[in-house]
Amino acid sequence: MAGSGRVITYSQLDEAANRLSRVFHDMGLRPGDHVAFCLENHPRFLEICWGAHYAGLIYTAISSRLTTDEMEYIIGNCEARAFITSPYKADQAAELRDLMPGVELRLMVDDPIDGYDSYDDVVASASSDPLPDRVAGTDMLYSSGTTGRPKGVNTNVALEPLETAGSGVSTLSVLFGFTDKSVYLSPAPLYHAAPLRFCMAAQILGGTVIVMERFDPEEYLRLIEKYQVTQTQVVPTMFVRMLKLPEATREKYDVSSIQAAIHAAAPCPVEVKRQMIEWWGPVLHEYYAGTEGNGFVYCNSEQWLAHPGTVGQAVLGVVHIVDDDGNELEVGEEGTVYFDGAGTFEYHGDPEKTAASRLPNGWSTLGDVGRLDDDGFLYLTDRKAYMIISGGVNIYPQEAENVLTMHPEVIDVAVIGVPNDDFGEEVKAVVQPVTMPTDDEAARRLERELIAYCREQLADVKCPRTVDFRAELPRHPTGKLYKRLLKDEYWGESSRRI
Repeated sequence: MAGSGRVITYSQLDEAANRLSRVFHDMGLRPGDHVAFCLENHPRFLEICWGAHYAGLIYTAISSRLTTDEMEYIIGNCEARAFITSPYKADQAAELRDLMPGVELRLMVDDPIDGYDSYDDVVASASSDPLPDRVAGTDMLYSSGTTGRPKGVNTNVALEPLETAGSGVSTLSVLFGFTDKSVYLSPAPLYHAAPLRFCMAAQILGGTVIVMERFDPEEYLRLIEKYQVTQTQVVPTMFVRMLKLPEATREKYDVSSIQAAIHAAAPCPVEVKRQMIEWWGPVLHEYYAGTEGNGFVYCNSEQWLAHPGTVGQAVLGVVHIVDDDGNELEVGEEGTVYFDGAGTFEYHGDPEKTAASRLPNGWSTLGDVGRLDDDGFLYLTDRKAYMIISGGVNIYPQEAENVLTMHPEVIDVAVIGVPNDDFGEEVKAVVQPVTMPTDDEAARRLERELIAYCREQLADVKCPRTVDFRAELPRHPTGKLYKRLLKDEYWGESSRRI
């Protein structure tokens, strides 16, 4: 743990995971059953993952930034029979006590509150002997949907012997050079797909994992030097924050140990990436993929420098660019990005959303828009459903729109992503109020009220940072909102639209 300096050995991790797997087994959970947990980047986070993995369970890591309502939905939707959390989430844990009828075991690490058993005591009393005939568990993580409710991504992984290494391990080895000598620095929240899977894959290979409790740009550089970090995985906003450090600060730290700096999750501005390659050398690796696991696009620094702005070529699956009628487009034309020939997935308990991600021929999409060049390199140009990506976090506007529409002072609302130098995009609401504010002070007062109202019901990352007011929003007579017209006003002549 980067902040506290706490060290967990493989022996300790294995013993703790064995004990937790026994706890799950003794309460009647069997391979294929489901558990959920919600913690900050806590020292026990990865042992909880491994305990569920050892027991053959499907495990859902829930974002620690979600509201109680959002957490309740996920816990119920995934049919979790056990829920683990921490004092960091104590207030929401208290609210959830009576909202989880399917949960048979409630545990809290460190100091439990009423209604939760002590994780430490329960695990300590269990046997450390491995379960017999173990099969590997798998994660089922949630990605928000454009209709406002999160989607559980079921990648249909078959139960296999625990010792069987997953495809993620081979990817880390072949593309990014991970070995048992690797030192992997993880600066992001572990509940996200990439940090969770990268950390566990690095541990399967026997490397050292350094987990930051939270990202700080200078501390991140200090850790690279201190631990001689060889691999790391970041989002572009972290590059931006490091590049904005004073030059003397950046030059103070030796980052020459880095062999692979992997980034994804959000578009990286061309100039930002160019500056990072100039600073760190050709060690940047980029990929485009989703929690759904239906394809994988990749490029290294040399490939990117030859094709600036690309997210790479397909190394898993085949990329197709398709128009709204399902016809495949020519090279250079923009359309929806589809994959075929790779993994399959379903949205848990939601056949309609699953069907909406498919073409009749079986090709599947994450809803992104892009184009291919003559060399087969993919460039992303837009989000089909106007998803906002802020600092690597996917945000779907419909959730905030649904909340703000119910405010008594709101007639109509559109939530869009607008340019932000640090985070790529930030969330903005454009509102048609019942009565237009008479002056700037009245506008600021209503803006603060609407933002606070939204944050009472949604995680703050999903809520607008700013609100603009209009006498009317651009809608078709049928009621369709011309959100593209609004976005174009704010993006202006920018070369990118996400």
